[in-house]
Amino acid sequence: MCFLFFPICFRLFRTASEARALRRLRYTRPMNSSSVERVLVVDDDPALRELLSDYLTANGMVVEAVGDGAAMRRALLAGMPGAIVLDLMLPGEDGLSLARELRTHSDVPILMLSARGEEIDRVIGLEVGADDYLAKPFGPRELLARLRALLRRSRAAAMTPTTPNSPNAPETPSLLPRFGPFQLDLAAHRLLRDGVEVRLTGAEFDLLRVFVERPNRVLSRDTLVSQLKGYERDPFDRSIDIRVTRLRRKIEIDPAAPAFVRTIRGEGYLFNPLGEST
Repeated sequence: MCFLFFPICFRLFRTASEARALRRLRYTRPMNSSSVERVLVVDDDPALRELLSDYLTANGMVVEAVGDGAAMRRALLAGMPGAIVLDLMLPGEDGLSLARELRTHSDVPILMLSARGEEIDRVIGLEVGADDYLAKPFGPRELLARLRALLRRSRAAAMTPTTPNSPNAPETPSLLPRFGPFQLDLAAHRLLRDGVEVRLTGAEFDLLRVFVERPNRVLSRDTLVSQLKGYERDPFDRSIDIRVTRLRRKIEIDPAAPAFVRTIRGEGYLFNPLGEST
């Protein structure tokens, strides 16, 4: 199975001295572990687990790596990590089942990995609650960039100030902006409908916040990706569309005829806080 990850091995370990240096870093406890993000890697390939542990630890993260769902549950007993890197094809329970299970009780960011790069696999992974998806083989720097983006978004419980003159800058609403029967509590990071909490994943909340802060403006997919991920969108990346679909299921009376988050054909999406469909 390791042959699938030769590009990773090649990029990570160009020299034996580099490999030894990374191994030394892996077993060095950070000076201030309370400020270091904890990441749980769930993958059945021991070589890949070791490579990811070495690389992420060398880049300032505390990493625990396990090989299956049972080991993942045991690791979670020690506390929820900052993010989970989850392989799709695991022995026994696969990554999709585990992602569904995680989403029933946690909004922890999930970065899903798979050797199967077909669009349907990416779509299903995002549909069940993964926040991002990366096909194997992949470069470690891309994984690190995506993981850091997920962690940044997860930490952002309140509004992030943006340059006021930017065309994509948010308006300055109250910390409890309303639309229809909903109230978005930006400080507590939750959505209320008539006072009752509507459960959102971290990715869904962040997407809704971007819309709420920019009402009645057409936002392109590239704009949404830059606000949410912080890196360029692949031309065939459908993750934004999938997240919009998931969000509509939770805020629209009829997701097939959306009133709040409208599709502007050929341009992107527009958030109408009055809930007027066209």
